Amino acid sequence: MSSLARKAAENLAALREKKPLIHNITNFVVMNYTANALLAMGASPVMAHAINEVEDMVGLAGALVLNIGTLTDDWMASMIRAGNKATEQKKPIILDPVGSGATSLRTHAAKKIIRKNRISVIRGNASEILSLRNQDSQTKGVDSIHSVDEAAQTAKLLAEELKTTLAITGPVDLITDGRRVVRVSNGHPLMGYVTGTGCTATVTIGAFLAVDEDPVSAATTALAFFGLAGEAAGQKAAAPGSFMIALLDALYTISPEALEAGCKIEENQK
Repeated sequence: MSSLARKAAENLAALREKKPLIHNITNFVVMNYTANALLAMGASPVMAHAINEVEDMVGLAGALVLNIGTLTDDWMASMIRAGNKATEQKKPIILDPVGSGATSLRTHAAKKIIRKNRISVIRGNASEILSLRNQDSQTKGVDSIHSVDEAAQTAKLLAEELKTTLAITGPVDLITDGRRVVRVSNGHPLMGYVTGTGCTATVTIGAFLAVDEDPVSAATTALAFFGLAGEAAGQKAAAPGSFMIALLDALYTISPEALEAGCKIEENQK
């Protein structure tokens, strides 16, 4: 059994025991669903984006999630301020660069957040991750047009360059800090037919970062948990609408023991 599988079980148990507050500055499309997902898995969500309160909220939180899905200038200012406070307090920050590469606004915003803060994990699809390094990389909206394997080598170089951990999600997820490379094969095809599953994967990593100081371990175990929840939901639901609800149920019902047994994690040291 993988050591990371055991760690996944430990992290899930710690999450449910500690119930950390996860501060989200996220997008309108997913706000309700990701809050429910955090509640279901055992965390305590807060969706606070007003610039007047983000610093206070960061002080209470175990992790900060920044998501540029429905970006505005005001929200960007709040993200930078919250990120600065989290960096100052050494709180973990996870960035979801939704649609980076699709427009210059999104790409520049993602790069600015990275430049001005200490980001623990960046979670995106392959095209979003590639756009953070390659100016010529293009996406089609928020959907990836590159495979995880196409982004793997660039991700290793970019992780080293940015001194962060990258989590590229797809049919097989890839997590790297430039030295370690881990792949997670958990998941279900219906996850691609529900709006916000990528954003929900991001908040799951945020929750695990609140109980695990190692970004590679936190991201890997979180994605294994979220993917396994997708597999459990897919066994009960035949279509996207019922799958959404079954996914929330699975996040609530999966035990640490079931997570350890169900993880599909491949570890490489490179």
